[in-house]
Parts: sequence; C-alpha cells; structure tokens
Amino acid sequence: MSHANARLTPKGRAILVGRISSGWTITAAARAAGISRQTGSKWWSRYRGAGESGLFDQRSVVRHQAHAHPDDLVAKLCARRREQRVEPHVLAWESGLARSTVYAFLRRAGLSRLDRLDPRPAVIRYERERPGELVHLDTKMLGRIRPGGGLPKSLREAGYGSGRGQAIGWNRVHIAIDDYSRLAYAEELPDESPTTTAGFLHRAWRFYGSHGITIERILTDNGGCYRSRDFAAACDELGLGHRRTRPYRPQTNGKAERMVRTLISEWAYAGKFNDTVERIAALGRYLDFYNTRRPHWSLAGQPPISRMPVNNLTGKNS
Repeated sequence: MSHANARLTPKGRAILVGRISSGWTITAAARAAGISRQTGSKWWSRYRGAGESGLFDQRSVVRHQAHAHPDDLVAKLCARRREQRVEPHVLAWESGLARSTVYAFLRRAGLSRLDRLDPRPAVIRYERERPGELVHLDTKMLGRIRPGGGLPKSLREAGYGSGRGQAIGWNRVHIAIDDYSRLAYAEELPDESPTTTAGFLHRAWRFYGSHGITIERILTDNGGCYRSRDFAAACDELGLGHRRTRPYRPQTNGKAERMVRTLISEWAYAGKFNDTVERIAALGRYLDFYNTRRPHWSLAGQPPISRMPVNNLTGKNS
C-alpha cells in the first residue's frame, strides 16, 4: 500500500513505464510524473525485471537474516586479545572477519582498549583514627562572575591570551577536609600563590582549633603553591607534618578531590549568582550546612559535626 505522500500509485507507475516503452526518456517521463529521475529509473528497472507485478509496493522484510558468530570463535579472539594483546586488525586478518566485527566483539567484552586489559587494582579505602591526624588540602580554579551573572566561557575570555583588557579572570577555591570527621573549611581567594596558600593554611589551622582539633599532618598534591618556601615555613611555624601525593595519582588525595566535586555541584554551580561577592558569601552558608546538617555517606548518614570532640561550630568560613 502506498503511503499518504506517495507521488505515484501503481496506476501512475504503469503510465510512467508505458511512456518509457513508447520512446520517452526516463528523465522526461519522470519529470512528467513529478518524480526524480532516480525514482523513475527504479520503477522502470522493476518493470523490466518482474513485469506489471513489479509496479506494486513490496513488503519491507529482511531477506537475509544475519547469523551470530560461534561462541567459541568469539571466546578465542577475546582470549588472544587479553593474554597476548593482539591488535584488533591482526585478529580480523587471522580470522577472516571484518575489522568492525572484531571491534564489536572486543567492545562488548570490555577489551577494546589496552589500558583495560590488566585487572584494575583494588580500591584501598582508609580513614584516620582521630580528628586532626590528617587534613587534606586542594585547590580548584573557578571563573569569576561578570556583573549581572554568568561565568567565563573560555580561557581567552577569562584573561589568557589576547584581549586581557576585557578579561574576567579566575579565582581559586582552597579547601581543607579532615580525614576522620570530614569537617571541611574552604575559601574562595584571588589566586593560589605561595603567600595566599600559606595564609589559607593559617586560617584553616585556627578553624580546626576552634573545634578542638589539633592538626598533626596535612596531605597535598605536588602543585607549586604546596612546594613553595612560604608554605613550608607556614608548616614549620604551625608544627605540621607535610606529605605529598605520588605524581599522577590524584586518588591518593581522594577525600579532597571529592570535596571539590561536592562544592562545585552543590555550591558554585547550584544556582545563579549576580556577582562573585555573592557567590563567596554563599560559600560560608553552604559550609555551615555541610558540616552541621548534610548527611554524609561515609559517616552512616551523619554530618561531620557528629564526630567532633567539641560538638559545635563556632568558627567562621570565609
């Protein structure tokens, strides 16, 4: 049955092929019928092959059903890929299959990428035994908000490259989180220079002290601000041990990384701010909520304040 918008019915197709049989060109006959030359050629070919029965619509059915490849063949290819790291195109050449077929086998088995052939190391989770035994530090770049709301759309717009006269710029969110209690402290500051980072460490030390927590050691990544002389002097002044993560292993500082993600999703991008000052003011309110009321998955649904030696929050977040 022809669809509602079909140019030709079987009768119209018969007229088309009749004109071609009488000497019309396919192009002329198709133009007279209001169809393309390709469509006219299709119906002419069907008429020549099947006669008048070829002018009727055919059922849309699959005439050649694809058959699944034997399971033992798929298992053999996957085993060679896993054990000998054979490239997919080599497996295709050896088996006589199309490369796309072999890639499909490997993708379904999770073997399409070399970095996934080796078993992933088990996730080692740890938690210190008391508040202050280890505090994680990290920073996150965050675009300043232009007046009226909005964030920079690119590094160039934020002040990198040409056009610095109209740049918005970037701030840095400095965060600290206690390994045992998950009590968090954060500030949005103009940069992550050694002096700025050292000042943040002093204020974080006072914040935790106001909750009865004495920081013993801190853990940071290998950023320049944490390897500076100013930061080392601040650690010595406060009597803090300083550990750094292994290069290219951010999961070592996973609690800080997770805190950064939480701040980004629940504070920085949770709503629209009119300017950067308004966002900074909202940070203090969010941290108070995070520390005193927000359920924490790793604390059996309790907020960080539940693990404090002094069960109150008298410190202030900037």
